[in-house]
Amino acid sequence: MDALCRDCQHLFVAGGQKLCPACGSRRVVAHEELTSLTLAHIDCDAFFTSIEQRDNPDLRGKPVIVGGDSNRGVVAACSYETRKFGIHSAMPMVQAKKLCPDAIIVPHRMDAYQAASKQMREIFFSLTPLVEPTSVDEAYLDLTGTEAYHKMPASAVLARATLKIEREIAVTVSVGLSYNKGLAKIASDLNKPRGFSIIGKAEASAFLADKSPAIISGIGPVLVRKLFDDGITTIGALRQFDEMELMKRYGKSGLKLARFARGEDNRKVTISREAKSVSSETTFSSDTTDPDELSRRLWPLCEKVSKRLKAGDQAGQTVVLKLKTSGHQILTRNRKMPEPTQLATKIFEVAKPLVRKEANGRAFRLIGVGVTDITSPREADQPSLLDGGGASKRVEVERAVDEVRAKLGDKIITRASQLK
Repeated sequence: MDALCRDCQHLFVAGGQKLCPACGSRRVVAHEELTSLTLAHIDCDAFFTSIEQRDNPDLRGKPVIVGGDSNRGVVAACSYETRKFGIHSAMPMVQAKKLCPDAIIVPHRMDAYQAASKQMREIFFSLTPLVEPTSVDEAYLDLTGTEAYHKMPASAVLARATLKIEREIAVTVSVGLSYNKGLAKIASDLNKPRGFSIIGKAEASAFLADKSPAIISGIGPVLVRKLFDDGITTIGALRQFDEMELMKRYGKSGLKLARFARGEDNRKVTISREAKSVSSETTFSSDTTDPDELSRRLWPLCEKVSKRLKAGDQAGQTVVLKLKTSGHQILTRNRKMPEPTQLATKIFEVAKPLVRKEANGRAFRLIGVGVTDITSPREADQPSLLDGGGASKRVEVERAVDEVRAKLGDKIITRASQLK
Protein backbone atom coordinates (compact mmCIF):
# COMPACT_ATOMS: atom_id res chain seq x y z
CA MET A 1 0.00 0.00 0.00
CA ASP A 2 1.33 3.45 -0.92
CA ALA A 3 2.04 5.82 1.95
CA LEU A 4 2.90 9.51 2.22
CA CYS A 5 4.59 11.52 4.93
CA ARG A 6 2.66 14.74 5.34
CA ASP A 7 5.69 16.51 6.80
CA CYS A 8 8.44 15.73 4.28
CA GLN A 9 6.27 14.45 1.36
CA HIS A 10 8.26 11.21 1.21
CA LEU A 11 6.41 8.51 -0.72
CA PHE A 12 7.01 4.90 0.24
CA VAL A 13 5.39 1.50 0.37
CA ALA A 14 3.84 0.96 3.80
CA GLY A 15 4.91 -2.21 5.48
CA GLY A 16 3.06 -1.78 8.74
CA GLN A 17 5.37 0.91 10.13
CA LYS A 18 3.76 3.98 11.68
CA LEU A 19 6.70 6.36 11.24
CA CYS A 20 8.08 7.96 8.10
CA PRO A 21 11.32 6.16 7.20
CA ALA A 22 12.81 9.44 5.93
CA CYS A 23 12.12 11.88 8.76
CA GLY A 24 10.51 9.85 11.55
CA SER A 25 7.22 11.78 11.48
CA ARG A 26 4.05 10.10 12.70
CA ARG A 27 1.91 12.08 10.26
CA VAL A 28 1.72 9.32 7.68
CA VAL A 29 -1.29 8.62 5.46
CA ALA A 30 -1.60 5.32 3.59
CA HIS A 31 -4.17 4.33 0.99
CA GLU A 32 -4.47 2.02 -2.03
CA GLU A 33 -5.50 4.96 -4.25
CA LEU A 34 -3.12 7.51 -2.72
CA THR A 35 -1.28 8.32 -5.95
CA SER A 36 -4.24 8.22 -8.36
CA LEU A 37 -6.88 10.49 -6.78
CA THR A 38 -6.81 14.15 -7.84
CA LEU A 39 -9.96 15.93 -6.61
CA ALA A 40 -9.71 17.64 -3.24
CA HIS A 41 -11.74 19.75 -0.85
CA ILE A 42 -9.73 21.99 1.47
CA ASP A 43 -11.49 23.38 4.54
CA CYS A 44 -9.94 25.66 7.16
CA ASP A 45 -10.07 24.62 10.80
CA ALA A 46 -12.09 27.11 12.89
CA PHE A 47 -10.99 29.81 10.47
CA PHE A 48 -12.33 33.01 12.06
CA THR A 49 -11.24 32.10 15.58
CA SER A 50 -7.88 30.85 14.29
CA ILE A 51 -7.25 34.29 12.80
CA GLU A 52 -8.21 35.94 16.09
CA GLN A 53 -5.88 33.64 18.05
CA ARG A 54 -3.13 34.20 15.49
CA ASP A 55 -3.35 37.99 15.77
CA ASN A 56 -3.84 38.07 19.53
CA PRO A 57 -1.52 35.63 21.36
CA ASP A 58 -3.49 36.16 24.59
CA LEU A 59 -6.39 34.24 23.02
CA ARG A 60 -4.39 31.14 22.14
CA GLY A 61 -5.54 27.99 23.88
CA LYS A 62 -8.63 29.76 25.25
CA PRO A 63 -12.33 29.37 24.36
CA VAL A 64 -13.03 32.03 21.74
CA ILE A 65 -16.29 32.92 20.02
CA VAL A 66 -16.57 35.30 17.07
CA GLY A 67 -19.87 37.16 16.98
CA GLY A 68 -21.79 40.04 18.44
CA ASP A 69 -21.53 40.30 22.22
CA SER A 70 -25.28 40.45 22.52
CA ASN A 71 -27.93 38.13 23.89
CA ARG A 72 -29.70 38.52 20.55
CA GLY A 73 -26.71 37.68 18.39
CA VAL A 74 -25.55 34.32 17.13
CA VAL A 75 -22.24 32.50 17.11
CA ALA A 76 -20.48 33.17 13.80
CA ALA A 77 -17.54 30.90 14.63
CA CYS A 78 -16.03 29.20 17.66
CA SER A 79 -12.64 27.75 18.54
CA TYR A 80 -12.07 24.08 19.22
CA GLU A 81 -11.67 24.96 22.91
CA THR A 82 -15.37 25.96 22.99
CA ARG A 83 -16.71 23.04 20.98
CA LYS A 84 -16.22 20.58 23.83
CA PHE A 85 -18.98 22.54 25.61
CA GLY A 86 -21.37 21.83 22.73
CA ILE A 87 -21.09 25.28 21.15
CA HIS A 88 -21.42 25.52 17.37
CA SER A 89 -21.88 28.18 14.71
CA ALA A 90 -25.36 29.70 14.32
CA MET A 91 -26.13 28.96 18.01
CA PRO A 92 -27.83 31.85 19.85
CA MET A 93 -25.21 33.76 21.81
CA VAL A 94 -27.24 33.63 25.01
CA GLN A 95 -27.17 29.81 24.86
CA ALA A 96 -23.43 29.77 24.11
CA LYS A 97 -22.76 31.96 27.15
CA LYS A 98 -24.66 29.54 29.37
CA LEU A 99 -22.73 26.55 28.04
CA CYS A 100 -19.36 28.28 28.43
CA PRO A 101 -19.47 31.34 30.71
CA ASP A 102 -15.69 31.81 30.38
CA ALA A 103 -15.79 32.10 26.59
CA ILE A 104 -14.11 35.19 25.17
CA ILE A 105 -16.37 36.89 22.64
CA VAL A 106 -14.71 38.98 19.94
CA PRO A 107 -16.35 40.92 17.08
CA HIS A 108 -16.03 40.07 13.40
CA ARG A 109 -12.96 41.31 11.55
CA MET A 110 -13.99 40.36 8.05
CA ASP A 111 -11.17 42.35 6.49
CA ALA A 112 -8.61 40.16 8.27
CA TYR A 113 -10.45 36.97 7.29
CA GLN A 114 -10.69 38.01 3.65
CA ALA A 115 -7.02 38.96 3.55
CA ALA A 116 -6.04 35.50 4.81
CA SER A 117 -8.50 33.89 2.38
CA LYS A 118 -6.91 35.77 -0.51
CA GLN A 119 -3.46 34.50 0.51
CA MET A 120 -4.76 30.93 0.58
CA ARG A 121 -6.36 31.22 -2.83
CA GLU A 122 -3.07 32.41 -4.28
CA ILE A 123 -1.50 29.23 -2.94
CA PHE A 124 -4.33 27.14 -4.39
CA PHE A 125 -3.94 28.69 -7.84
CA SER A 126 -0.22 27.94 -7.72
CA LEU A 127 -1.17 24.25 -7.53
CA THR A 128 -3.78 24.11 -10.28
CA PRO A 129 -5.88 26.48 -12.42
CA LEU A 130 -8.99 24.50 -11.47
CA VAL A 131 -9.93 26.10 -8.15
CA GLU A 132 -13.52 26.64 -6.99
CA PRO A 133 -13.79 28.68 -3.78
CA THR A 134 -17.13 28.01 -2.11
CA SER A 135 -16.70 30.36 0.84
CA VAL A 136 -14.04 32.46 2.51
CA ASP A 137 -12.51 29.37 4.15
CA GLU A 138 -12.97 26.45 1.76
CA ALA A 139 -12.43 25.44 -1.87
CA TYR A 140 -12.43 22.53 -4.29
CA LEU A 141 -9.29 21.81 -6.29
CA ASP A 142 -8.92 19.54 -9.31
CA LEU A 143 -5.27 18.57 -9.77
CA THR A 144 -5.84 16.21 -12.69
CA GLY A 145 -2.90 16.41 -15.09
CA THR A 146 -0.62 18.38 -12.76
CA GLU A 147 1.57 15.44 -11.72
CA ALA A 148 4.17 16.06 -14.43
CA TYR A 149 4.40 19.77 -13.58
CA HIS A 150 4.82 19.24 -9.84
CA LYS A 151 6.81 16.01 -10.26
CA MET A 152 4.72 14.37 -7.55
CA PRO A 153 1.14 13.04 -7.18
CA ALA A 154 -1.71 15.30 -6.09
CA SER A 155 -1.67 13.91 -2.54
CA ALA A 156 1.94 15.04 -2.01
CA VAL A 157 1.24 18.45 -3.59
CA LEU A 158 -1.66 18.96 -1.19
CA ALA A 159 0.41 17.90 1.82
CA ARG A 160 3.09 20.41 0.89
CA ALA A 161 0.49 23.15 0.38
CA THR A 162 -1.03 22.62 3.84
CA LEU A 163 2.39 23.18 5.43
CA LYS A 164 2.87 26.32 3.33
CA ILE A 165 -0.48 27.66 4.54
CA GLU A 166 0.46 26.94 8.16
CA ARG A 167 3.86 28.59 7.75
CA GLU A 168 2.82 31.70 5.79
CA ILE A 169 -0.74 32.35 7.02
CA ALA A 170 -0.58 30.67 10.44
CA VAL A 171 -3.88 28.79 10.11
CA THR A 172 -4.47 25.07 9.68
CA VAL A 173 -6.59 23.29 7.10
CA SER A 174 -8.05 19.83 6.60
CA VAL A 175 -7.93 18.03 3.26
CA GLY A 176 -10.37 15.59 1.75
CA LEU A 177 -9.13 13.67 -1.30
CA SER A 178 -11.42 11.59 -3.49
CA TYR A 179 -12.67 11.09 -7.04
CA ASN A 180 -15.64 13.51 -6.89
CA LYS A 181 -16.67 16.70 -5.11
CA GLY A 182 -19.28 15.22 -2.80
CA LEU A 183 -16.97 12.61 -1.32
CA ALA A 184 -14.02 15.00 -1.14
CA LYS A 185 -16.11 17.38 0.98
CA ILE A 186 -17.19 14.58 3.30
CA ALA A 187 -13.57 13.41 3.62
CA SER A 188 -12.31 16.87 4.61
CA ASP A 189 -14.53 16.78 7.69
CA LEU A 190 -13.54 13.31 8.91
CA ASN A 191 -10.44 14.05 10.92
CA LYS A 192 -10.34 17.72 11.89
CA PRO A 193 -8.23 19.65 12.74
CA ARG A 194 -5.20 19.22 10.44
CA GLY A 195 -6.88 16.23 8.84
CA PHE A 196 -5.96 14.47 5.62
CA SER A 197 -8.58 11.88 4.71
CA ILE A 198 -9.12 9.82 1.58
CA ILE A 199 -12.21 8.11 0.19
CA GLY A 200 -11.36 5.96 -2.83
CA LYS A 201 -13.58 4.37 -5.45
CA ALA A 202 -13.11 0.88 -4.08
CA GLU A 203 -14.38 1.75 -0.62
CA ALA A 204 -17.01 4.42 -1.36
CA SER A 205 -20.02 2.11 -1.38
CA ALA A 206 -19.14 0.44 1.92
CA PHE A 207 -18.17 3.75 3.51
CA LEU A 208 -21.49 5.40 2.63
CA ALA A 209 -23.75 2.46 3.51
CA ASP A 210 -24.37 3.30 7.19
CA LYS A 211 -24.07 7.10 6.91
CA SER A 212 -27.03 9.44 7.30
CA PRO A 213 -28.33 11.21 4.17
CA ALA A 214 -27.62 14.43 6.11
CA ILE A 215 -23.94 14.23 5.13
CA ILE A 216 -24.81 14.76 1.44
CA SER A 217 -23.95 18.32 0.44
CA GLY A 218 -27.04 20.27 -0.59
CA ILE A 219 -29.52 18.00 1.20
CA GLY A 220 -31.23 20.20 3.76
CA PRO A 221 -32.82 19.33 7.10
CA VAL A 222 -36.38 19.42 5.70
CA LEU A 223 -35.60 16.68 3.17
CA VAL A 224 -33.62 14.71 5.76
CA ARG A 225 -36.67 14.73 8.08
CA LYS A 226 -38.87 13.60 5.19
CA LEU A 227 -36.47 10.74 4.42
CA PHE A 228 -36.44 9.71 8.08
CA ASP A 229 -40.25 9.83 8.19
CA ASP A 230 -40.23 7.48 5.20
CA GLY A 231 -37.91 5.08 7.04
CA ILE A 232 -34.80 6.00 5.03
CA THR A 233 -32.20 6.70 7.70
CA THR A 234 -29.02 5.63 5.88
CA ILE A 235 -27.53 6.17 2.45
CA GLY A 236 -27.45 2.40 2.04
CA ALA A 237 -31.24 2.32 2.43
CA LEU A 238 -31.56 4.61 -0.60
CA ARG A 239 -30.13 1.86 -2.81
CA GLN A 240 -33.33 -0.20 -2.57
CA PHE A 241 -35.03 2.42 -4.77
CA ASP A 242 -34.26 3.23 -8.40
CA GLU A 243 -33.82 6.77 -9.72
CA MET A 244 -37.38 7.11 -11.04
CA GLU A 245 -38.95 6.11 -7.74
CA LEU A 246 -36.78 8.51 -5.74
CA MET A 247 -37.55 11.32 -8.21
CA LYS A 248 -41.28 10.66 -7.85
CA ARG A 249 -40.96 10.90 -4.08
CA TYR A 250 -38.48 13.77 -3.75
CA GLY A 251 -38.41 15.62 -7.06
CA LYS A 252 -35.06 16.71 -8.49
CA SER A 253 -33.35 15.88 -5.21
CA GLY A 254 -34.33 12.26 -5.76
CA LEU A 255 -31.92 11.96 -8.68
CA LYS A 256 -29.10 13.37 -6.56
CA LEU A 257 -29.93 10.96 -3.75
CA ALA A 258 -29.97 7.97 -6.07
CA ARG A 259 -26.63 8.79 -7.67
CA PHE A 260 -24.86 9.76 -4.47
CA ALA A 261 -26.01 6.52 -2.85
CA ARG A 262 -23.87 4.81 -5.51
CA GLY A 263 -20.95 7.16 -4.88
CA GLU A 264 -21.61 9.18 -8.05
CA ASP A 265 -21.27 12.97 -8.38
CA ASN A 266 -20.67 14.38 -11.86
CA ARG A 267 -20.20 18.03 -10.85
CA LYS A 268 -17.04 19.61 -12.19
CA VAL A 269 -14.78 22.05 -10.38
CA THR A 270 -15.92 25.45 -11.64
CA ILE A 271 -13.19 28.05 -11.97
CA SER A 272 -13.96 31.19 -9.98
CA ARG A 273 -11.58 33.82 -8.67
CA GLU A 274 -14.04 36.60 -7.91
CA ALA A 275 -16.53 37.01 -5.10
CA LYS A 276 -20.17 37.10 -6.20
CA SER A 277 -21.11 39.63 -3.53
CA VAL A 278 -19.71 41.73 -0.69
CA SER A 279 -21.87 42.41 2.36
CA SER A 280 -22.04 43.27 6.05
CA GLU A 281 -24.78 43.02 8.66
CA THR A 282 -25.47 43.61 12.35
CA THR A 283 -27.98 42.35 14.91
CA PHE A 284 -29.53 44.90 17.29
CA SER A 285 -29.52 44.49 21.06
CA SER A 286 -33.26 45.25 20.97
CA ASP A 287 -35.81 45.43 18.17
CA THR A 288 -36.37 48.80 16.55
CA THR A 289 -39.16 50.32 14.46
CA ASP A 290 -37.43 53.71 14.10
CA PRO A 291 -36.41 54.43 10.48
CA ASP A 292 -33.85 57.00 11.67
CA GLU A 293 -32.17 54.43 13.91
CA LEU A 294 -32.19 51.90 11.07
CA SER A 295 -30.51 54.46 8.78
CA ARG A 296 -27.95 55.29 11.46
CA ARG A 297 -27.05 51.60 11.80
CA LEU A 298 -26.97 51.25 8.02
CA TRP A 299 -24.16 53.75 7.44
CA PRO A 300 -21.24 51.90 9.13
CA LEU A 301 -22.25 48.76 7.23
CA CYS A 302 -21.99 50.70 3.96
CA GLU A 303 -18.52 51.82 5.04
CA LYS A 304 -17.46 48.24 5.72
CA VAL A 305 -18.72 47.08 2.32
CA SER A 306 -16.93 49.99 0.64
CA LYS A 307 -13.69 49.20 2.44
CA ARG A 308 -13.81 45.58 1.35
CA LEU A 309 -14.53 46.53 -2.26
CA LYS A 310 -11.56 48.88 -2.31
CA ALA A 311 -9.29 46.33 -0.64
CA GLY A 312 -10.31 43.70 -3.18
CA ASP A 313 -10.02 46.06 -6.16
CA GLN A 314 -13.70 45.50 -6.92
CA ALA A 315 -16.88 47.46 -7.48
CA GLY A 316 -20.55 46.48 -7.32
CA GLN A 317 -23.53 47.67 -9.32
CA THR A 318 -26.54 46.27 -7.44
CA VAL A 319 -27.23 47.26 -3.83
CA VAL A 320 -28.97 44.63 -1.69
CA LEU A 321 -30.70 45.49 1.59
CA LYS A 322 -31.37 42.76 4.16
CA LEU A 323 -33.76 43.12 7.10
CA LYS A 324 -34.86 40.54 9.65
CA THR A 325 -38.11 41.16 11.51
CA SER A 326 -38.71 40.45 15.19
CA GLY A 327 -40.41 37.26 14.02
CA HIS A 328 -37.23 36.20 12.16
CA GLN A 329 -38.71 36.81 8.71
CA ILE A 330 -35.93 37.82 6.31
CA LEU A 331 -36.64 40.54 3.76
CA THR A 332 -34.29 41.40 0.89
CA ARG A 333 -34.64 44.32 -1.46
CA ASN A 334 -32.28 45.32 -4.27
CA ARG A 335 -31.73 48.15 -6.69
CA LYS A 336 -29.36 48.32 -9.64
CA MET A 337 -27.34 51.50 -10.12
CA PRO A 338 -26.51 53.06 -13.50
CA GLU A 339 -22.82 52.27 -12.93
CA PRO A 340 -20.72 50.26 -10.47
CA THR A 341 -19.42 51.91 -7.31
CA GLN A 342 -16.93 51.50 -4.51
CA LEU A 343 -18.23 54.45 -2.50
CA ALA A 344 -19.96 54.09 0.86
CA THR A 345 -21.92 57.28 0.18
CA LYS A 346 -23.43 55.88 -3.03
CA ILE A 347 -24.30 52.56 -1.44
CA PHE A 348 -25.95 54.42 1.43
CA GLU A 349 -27.88 56.75 -0.89
CA VAL A 350 -29.39 53.76 -2.69
CA ALA A 351 -30.05 51.63 0.40
CA LYS A 352 -31.54 54.34 2.63
CA PRO A 353 -34.79 54.80 0.62
CA LEU A 354 -35.21 51.02 0.63
CA VAL A 355 -35.00 51.09 4.44
CA ARG A 356 -37.51 53.93 4.66
CA LYS A 357 -39.98 52.05 2.50
CA GLU A 358 -39.80 48.89 4.64
CA ALA A 359 -39.82 50.71 8.01
CA ASN A 360 -43.63 50.95 8.09
CA GLY A 361 -44.09 50.19 11.78
CA ARG A 362 -42.60 46.69 11.74
CA ALA A 363 -39.95 45.88 14.33
CA PHE A 364 -36.56 44.72 13.06
CA ARG A 365 -33.79 42.82 14.83
CA LEU A 366 -31.14 42.87 12.07
CA ILE A 367 -30.05 45.01 9.16
CA GLY A 368 -27.53 44.23 6.45
CA VAL A 369 -26.36 45.72 3.18
CA GLY A 370 -24.28 44.41 0.32
CA VAL A 371 -23.52 44.73 -3.36
CA THR A 372 -23.68 42.19 -6.16
CA ASP A 373 -22.80 42.29 -9.87
CA ILE A 374 -19.18 42.48 -8.80
CA THR A 375 -16.90 43.92 -11.48
CA SER A 376 -13.68 45.83 -12.06
CA PRO A 377 -13.53 49.32 -10.51
CA ARG A 378 -12.30 50.84 -13.78
CA GLU A 379 -15.83 51.83 -14.81
CA ALA A 380 -16.93 52.82 -11.30
CA ASP A 381 -17.71 56.28 -9.96
CA GLN A 382 -17.06 58.14 -13.20
CA PRO A 383 -17.37 61.96 -13.14
CA SER A 384 -20.47 63.42 -14.78
CA LEU A 385 -20.99 66.82 -16.37
CA LEU A 386 -24.59 66.79 -15.18
CA ASP A 387 -23.88 66.98 -11.45
CA GLY A 388 -21.47 69.91 -11.55
CA GLY A 389 -18.54 67.88 -10.29
CA GLY A 390 -20.40 66.51 -7.27
CA ALA A 391 -19.42 62.91 -8.02
CA SER A 392 -15.75 63.83 -8.28
CA LYS A 393 -15.91 65.67 -4.97
CA ARG A 394 -17.48 62.64 -3.26
CA VAL A 395 -14.71 60.43 -4.56
CA GLU A 396 -12.03 62.88 -3.41
CA VAL A 397 -13.58 63.29 0.05
CA GLU A 398 -13.97 59.55 0.57
CA ARG A 399 -10.42 58.85 -0.56
CA ALA A 400 -9.12 61.54 1.78
CA VAL A 401 -11.03 59.94 4.67
CA ASP A 402 -9.63 56.53 3.69
CA GLU A 403 -6.08 57.89 3.79
CA VAL A 404 -6.55 59.44 7.23
CA ARG A 405 -8.10 56.29 8.62
CA ALA A 406 -5.32 54.15 7.17
CA LYS A 407 -2.82 56.19 9.19
CA LEU A 408 -4.78 56.89 12.39
CA GLY A 409 -7.48 54.20 12.61
CA ASP A 410 -11.07 53.78 11.48
CA LYS A 411 -12.57 55.65 14.44
CA ILE A 412 -10.59 58.87 13.94
CA ILE A 413 -13.28 60.29 11.61
CA THR A 414 -16.99 59.79 12.22
CA ARG A 415 -19.97 60.90 10.17
CA ALA A 416 -22.02 63.50 12.04
CA SER A 417 -25.21 61.48 11.65
CA GLN A 418 -23.58 58.71 13.71
CA LEU A 419 -23.33 60.90 16.80
CA LYS A 420 -26.21 60.36 19.21
